[in-house]
Amino acid sequence: MRRYFRAAFILWIVFRYGLDELFLRSFEHPGLRTVARVMSIGRDLRAPRGQRLREALERLGPIFVKFGQLLSTRRDLLPHDVADELTLLQDRVPPFDPAIALATIERAFGRSVDVLFASFDREPVASASIAQVHFATLRLKGGEVRDVAVKVLRPGMLRIIEQDLDLMRMMARWLERLSSEGRRLKPREVVAEFDKYLHDELDLVREAANAAQLRRNMAGLGLVLIPEMHWDLCHTEVIVMERMSGVPINHTQRLVEAGVDLKQLARDGVTIFFTQVFRDGFFHADMHPGNILVSLAPDHFGRYISLDFGIVGTLTEFDKEYLAQNFTAFFRRDYKRVAELHIESGWVPADTRVDELEAAVRAVCEPYFDRPLSEISLGMVLMRLFQTSRRFHVEIQPQLVLLQKTLLNIEGLGRQLDPDLDLWSTARPFLERWMLEQIGPQKLWAELKDQAPRYAKMLPELPRLLHDFLAHRTHGGVERDMKAMLQEIRRTNRLLQGLTYGAVGFALGLLSMQLIVRAGWL
Repeated sequence: MRRYFRAAFILWIVFRYGLDELFLRSFEHPGLRTVARVMSIGRDLRAPRGQRLREALERLGPIFVKFGQLLSTRRDLLPHDVADELTLLQDRVPPFDPAIALATIERAFGRSVDVLFASFDREPVASASIAQVHFATLRLKGGEVRDVAVKVLRPGMLRIIEQDLDLMRMMARWLERLSSEGRRLKPREVVAEFDKYLHDELDLVREAANAAQLRRNMAGLGLVLIPEMHWDLCHTEVIVMERMSGVPINHTQRLVEAGVDLKQLARDGVTIFFTQVFRDGFFHADMHPGNILVSLAPDHFGRYISLDFGIVGTLTEFDKEYLAQNFTAFFRRDYKRVAELHIESGWVPADTRVDELEAAVRAVCEPYFDRPLSEISLGMVLMRLFQTSRRFHVEIQPQLVLLQKTLLNIEGLGRQLDPDLDLWSTARPFLERWMLEQIGPQKLWAELKDQAPRYAKMLPELPRLLHDFLAHRTHGGVERDMKAMLQEIRRTNRLLQGLTYGAVGFALGLLSMQLIVRAGWL
């Protein structure tokens, strides 16, 4: 019965805030349009549609707020004004009872909080829809005392999430059946994506593992601090990590007063992001201002501090090659190559006409070249390419949507710090270095080293295999096989010679090109 009351309340909110006019304009059943008008008598639709959607999600509660945050990343599906409004959603969730947090910690580790910690602040310092954070001090085995942050999962989240997700799935099915406009938005796929992210965030050990991976990856860069996890105090419901202190990155006046170089800070942020993307293929995918601080400590002055690692993005070598070549082709205005990349990736049907896709890509990209490079948004370029691809029946990969959303966040933060930030000039070295690594002799040598152990195991077995083969053949068969083997050996030798000469020629050509570029002849 509770489920039906909840469903009725959701439906009332939908009509009250005019969401039927936003997404359900193409109702294919006249009777439903009548019901919508009756249930929404007296509503006020003067507010913009994006604002009404945001307010409705806030009224429905924290899970729907989180859903709106995810929906804001799907700019390939939403109108721009709606996506921009949804980015304003914040977790305005009151903290839960500290006694419940204490009980959760003690249940997770089987010991009282007074035994686990030297001190524990009962009042939380931060609260969100999934968890809240308390400060504490931890006494290590050697007697040293460390300041730590304790993240505790909000109680009963799994049950609440499953109930609301069940209703969201039901509403998505209705939307697809009743509205052609709704089917275009792929509501069931969006809800499935939200389901995955939420369940990932409910496992705090997964978040701790993400943080540990990013910490290792970024260790030698010297630009970003990531909290260390105390693994003996990490549980699916509780994680204990190093306490980080800094100024939120959007408090620019405080940073200026402290002497932080904002232009350098902007460049460092771009460097961090492109290092994670093109070097590691593993990037923080929730980089809004609430999750980024700037250290003012003397030892780490001006460094970034990253927090909250529930959502990370991963890219395969194929993804990275696609992105690097797309960006490079875009800045060369090689729209035909951009179109070919979409087809070669398999995300556009193979029978798509290159010239038609090229014309569509040109219409998207060409307006950007009327502006200085510093005003070109790579995130917007990527988003426009995704939208163009959708017209040609492409299915956009989730990891690329996360990348586009994070790139927009990075650009917004970077230009807030430095309005003259030239994102392309900062990104280009990463793209060029990556391309050289993919097609140059370093890549060939790396692949040979990777395959060497496999062939090293096979070589000692070759004489025995040859003996066994010959022992089971007739004399005439042996002669024929030996002749065939000699022919194959000769053919292989010719092939190896050709490959060797080709590799040497390629390496020399690549070296010549590098010298020409460095000499400034091109």
